[in-house]
Amino acid sequence: MSDFVKVSVSDGIQTLKIDRTDKKNALTQEMYAVLADSLLAAEDNPDIRVTIITGTADSFTSGNDLMDFLQNATQEEEKPVERFLKALVSIRKPLIGAVNGIAVGVGTTMLLHCDLVYASEDAVFSLPFVNLALVPEAASSLLLPKIMGHQRASELLLLGDKFNAEKAHAYGIVNEVVPAGQLETVALNTAKALAAKAPEALRLSKALLKNDSESVMKHMYAELEIFSTRLTSAEAREAMQAFMEKRAPDFKKFN
Repeated sequence: MSDFVKVSVSDGIQTLKIDRTDKKNALTQEMYAVLADSLLAAEDNPDIRVTIITGTADSFTSGNDLMDFLQNATQEEEKPVERFLKALVSIRKPLIGAVNGIAVGVGTTMLLHCDLVYASEDAVFSLPFVNLALVPEAASSLLLPKIMGHQRASELLLLGDKFNAEKAHAYGIVNEVVPAGQLETVALNTAKALAAKAPEALRLSKALLKNDSESVMKHMYAELEIFSTRLTSAEAREAMQAFMEKRAPDFKKFN
């Protein structure tokens, strides 16, 4: 169990709060394990009807903790991050994203699997995979073009620039942008409304809405395979070294 993910259940609502503020809520393998276990455990828990995932302070999550990933590159058949991504695709109960601040990498891609997403007006998103010499994950290279079209998806994934909550809303990632002080209330009220509905009808309706789960999972694993090879590439080593040294990477020597 990680101290950096707070799990609470009340009135049929499970809240997963990422709470590692000194690292901008960067996710470690241990944190991914708690998130995955909590989502999967809720499936068989009749006391949980809906889950909210959110962050703390000025961060939803700044994405993967790169040092943790490099230091804990296990040979396990299914790593915690893979279990989390797989859970996002497979869970039957509603999932609400409440984006309270910066949402980098997986902080944005996980939202594509949420059923409803609310963002504070000061939330900032980015998908810097290519900037780190990596490739997209969480089936984002499939889902983003589906949501917003090829050109907009290319803008977000190939350029990797930051974008604000209004743009996330305009591009279809976010349902609603709300004042920062109202985010928790809006997400909680929505969760309460869902928790009060017929649970099986809700699950079946979600399944009908997400009727392409098999193709999403297949695409996700194709991304993960390439992502894993990219982590040890010369380009990625340069990108990560530059990140640690707080300088711009130099890709001129690569073809």
